[in-house]
Amino acid sequence: MLKSFRKLQRGDTLIEVIFAITIFSSVAITSLSIMNQGSATSERALEITLVRAQIDSQTKVLQFLNASYSAAFQSGDTYASFTGSGEVNTPAGQWATMMTAVEGTSGDTVLELFGSGTNETCPDAPADSFIIDTHNVKFLNTAADFAPAKDVPSYSQLAYTSSGGTDSLGSNSVQGIWIQAIRSATTGTTGYVDFHIDACWASPGQSAPVTIGTIVRLYEPR
Repeated sequence: MLKSFRKLQRGDTLIEVIFAITIFSSVAITSLSIMNQGSATSERALEITLVRAQIDSQTKVLQFLNASYSAAFQSGDTYASFTGSGEVNTPAGQWATMMTAVEGTSGDTVLELFGSGTNETCPDAPADSFIIDTHNVKFLNTAADFAPAKDVPSYSQLAYTSSGGTDSLGSNSVQGIWIQAIRSATTGTTGYVDFHIDACWASPGQSAPVTIGTIVRLYEPR
């Protein structure tokens, strides 16, 4: 009777143990993979929200500069008057300065990022690109301000530094976001400018960079 009881109490075989470990490992690896995918998706969604806010800020300041220039122009000022030393720092003057810079570029080609998900890396900001310092309402097109694509640490943004209560942009502070503009031909008393605002950055868990952007058309008196 005792011998029969001992036979019923035998341990698991080596094959059974290996089979159990295999099943446990598969479940654990699958669970960790799902958790990692969920974390990457959440982070990517947050990055897109933050970058969209950056693009919206650029759009609103461009609209403000355009409205300021249109109002001043209609009051009797001429285009040239805004390029003087006194008024260049006004919103209207910043629009005029920006348009002068746009006229100095080819104005025909724009680096489009829409549908470019097959690219393995983000491109550097184009040579004729610029950005608006939204904290100080200033037009910036200095190449040193734009960080090379390989140096962008996270999502597309303007990396401000604060000194004495004043925010400012410095070298490599424009990270993975830029504007290119195409100005319509000067005919009649009204023209328009198409602003292509693009952003590109490397997101975790993605083999290709994330790209978003928008196009804003603003009209101006001429």
